[in-house]
Amino acid sequence: MSERARIAVVTGGNRGIGFEVCRQLARAGLRVVLTGRDLSRAEEKAETLRGENLDVTACPLDVTDDASVADLERFVRDRFGRLDVLVNNAGVSLDDRLGIHSILDAGIVDALRETLETNLYGPLRLCRALVPLMREGGYGRVVNVSSQLGSLTNMAGGYQSYRISKTALNALTRVLAADVKGSNILVNSACPGWVRTDMGGPNAPRTPEQGADTIVWLATLPDDGPNRGFFQDRKPLPW
Repeated sequence: MSERARIAVVTGGNRGIGFEVCRQLARAGLRVVLTGRDLSRAEEKAETLRGENLDVTACPLDVTDDASVADLERFVRDRFGRLDVLVNNAGVSLDDRLGIHSILDAGIVDALRETLETNLYGPLRLCRALVPLMREGGYGRVVNVSSQLGSLTNMAGGYQSYRISKTALNALTRVLAADVKGSNILVNSACPGWVRTDMGGPNAPRTPEQGADTIVWLATLPDDGPNRGFFQDRKPLPW
């Protein structure tokens, strides 16, 4: 693999959509840092992809922990000296597990707080730590893995905490894109759809390969590619 190959970090890369994003990015010639909270599991998944002759390195990461994010930044800087792609894929959906069925339920504040810690503050931590590396290199692609459930245009009930967190993540996408304007860093949100993963369940209609496609497309955009957008199946979604 060329030393000048693009460097990508994928959060939550040890399963589901994130794992497939790692695979597809590596197949496209990028050098991928696959992250997960459990290093042994992340290393196991990275080894699987290395067995496919792909350039994938594992690194532990808890997106809710400032020190863990700082450790990742040091790892990337020391190992590669730069970063080109950040895919904020790690996420949680807690409402059903916590018995939240209405925005008026007693546990909604705690559920929302815990969900935002991963789904919003996690990507924010990663952007604050890693986008400066992109600025130094004059190139960057940030992809925030969102959901149609976060669209204000189509907002409804159900999955209350998850919806709010993804709406906020979409807002982060737009704010960050404005803040890095002119630095050749493109920032977009992607909805993978309802995918057969641990989170999506066995009855979901889409495969991880289908779910990863738009994310990988946004992660590898040309310099004149779209910016500040929200996409599914490579087509714009209403915000």
